[in-house]
Amino acid sequence: MPVTIKSAREIELMRAAGKILGKVHQDLGKALKPGMTTLEIDRMCEDMIRSCGCIPSFKNYQGFPASVCVSINEEVVHGIPSPKRVLKEGDIVSLDIGVIYKGYHSDAARTHGIGDIPKNARLLIRRTRESFFAGMKNATAGRYLHQISAAVYDYARGHGYGVVRDLVGHGIGKHLHEEPEVPNFRKLTRGIRLLPGMTLAVEPMINEGTWKVGWRKNGWTVVTCDRRLSAHYENTILITNGRPEILTITEDEVARGIWKPGGNA
Repeated sequence: MPVTIKSAREIELMRAAGKILGKVHQDLGKALKPGMTTLEIDRMCEDMIRSCGCIPSFKNYQGFPASVCVSINEEVVHGIPSPKRVLKEGDIVSLDIGVIYKGYHSDAARTHGIGDIPKNARLLIRRTRESFFAGMKNATAGRYLHQISAAVYDYARGHGYGVVRDLVGHGIGKHLHEEPEVPNFRKLTRGIRLLPGMTLAVEPMINEGTWKVGWRKNGWTVVTCDRRLSAHYENTILITNGRPEILTITEDEVARGIWKPGGNA
């Protein structure tokens, strides 16, 4: 499948999908608390998505059984919700969610602390997010895809973290996963030239220790090989002639100054 350039109409639909997903992330993140099961999180998430007139992108996608991936502590991505998995004080929890709005996908992830979490966990979450925004400085038409990858990698490695190599970001639009792949690590090649109208899901997955990962027996859930913490931060973005447009940014993140639409990074 070739890399697609979205039309003005398609961009408006993806903006709408992104805005809805940002609201779902914001509201779901605020609802997390010790004692919740990951199945409760999934049911709450699906209700939020459907109440907005959207469809959960992930539910039944290639057999995935839920509307949200809930990954705890050493789990990198694709944690399967369960009535037996309960959030505890001090956990960190990554929520990876996708929505379909009028045929177009949006995809985003956030990692949250449950209650009071250790300093090392807070730093990992913050620096994973910051590695994404380091990449955004190169997410401009005329630059090359792997300049985003290199910036993410250099920021995370500069703080001593492992950058997952077995999983990457992706193009997105009518399909959840489109071309191109978007690595979070340095490549020898420069990748494709970025053009206005490209839509990408950029998603650093950053580990406290080794970059190496393995899979649980369920075939879905990815874990760090050293069982140290992992964090995940993802947004769907639109490439423009200037700064990228982050379609899934939350209102809270804008209010906190994490990203200023139309301003400086």
